[in-house]
Amino acid sequence: MQMINVIVNFRRYLKRRNYSRHTIKYYLNILRQFVLWIDVPLEQVTYEKIGDYIDYLHNKRMQPASINLYLAVIRVFYSYLRYEEKIKLSNPVRNSCRLRVPKPLPRHLREGEVEHLFSVIKNKRDFAMFKLMLRCGLRVEEVSNLTLGAIDLKQRRIIVYHGKGSKDRVVYISEDAHDALVAYLKIRSHFRIKKVFLVEKGNFKGQPISVRGIQKRMEYYAKKTGLKVSCHSLRHTMATQLLNAEAQVETIQDLLGHNWITTTQRYCKVSNLKIQKDYFKAMRNVLQRETQPSTNSFFDPGR
Repeated sequence: MQMINVIVNFRRYLKRRNYSRHTIKYYLNILRQFVLWIDVPLEQVTYEKIGDYIDYLHNKRMQPASINLYLAVIRVFYSYLRYEEKIKLSNPVRNSCRLRVPKPLPRHLREGEVEHLFSVIKNKRDFAMFKLMLRCGLRVEEVSNLTLGAIDLKQRRIIVYHGKGSKDRVVYISEDAHDALVAYLKIRSHFRIKKVFLVEKGNFKGQPISVRGIQKRMEYYAKKTGLKVSCHSLRHTMATQLLNAEAQVETIQDLLGHNWITTTQRYCKVSNLKIQKDYFKAMRNVLQRETQPSTNSFFDPGR
């Protein structure tokens, strides 16, 4: 098996399957690390060898979720070798290789924390970026890639092009997010740049701000306020707030761009005020019944 040709063909296969450029780069990087680690030909890699590779990744202090991603990529590659390259081999990455991963509940901000965070954001660009995450549920990559043409201020909506999984979706702009965005656009220069949010200082002034640049701004405000907050937790906060305002889970799913409703339903476990109200209402009825004397007691002395 000529490894270079196989890798090139695998890359073409991923492109045909419409994988994003970032995903293809990520897959090939994982495969490169795996190929450099193994000391036998690809066809001779066994289930036991994969176990050794898992131990190797553990020793590198890699998290279980990351190890599972590595295994998933290698499994896809071996499936490709078997079914596309017609190489007779068995896939050494079995389902049982997958590590158990804890599933922490999504972290969201409470109302007071939201107010505290935005009270310290004086920069109009940053204020607008984080309002879009909080009110529109945009991912940090979607904010970084947002273009002027995708925004319809009149209809109060944004078309998210090529979101996660290369899917497009429509999100809507709340009144406060609209005001924040308009305030930023009024002072925004470099009109020829299509991306909305630009670097304001330094050598890259006027260039689109990167994902890491946005994350660094959030880290700055998190340190300033003492809050445990990230860009993604603003998205979680939006979902929780909508849920508590009795929005349908299916609506939240569409706005966030989740493939599976089970992903959206995780927010129901975080802070569902309806469940909380139903619980206390039902519990009051339970306690009220327990304190009332029974009319049909089994131990009624008159029987």
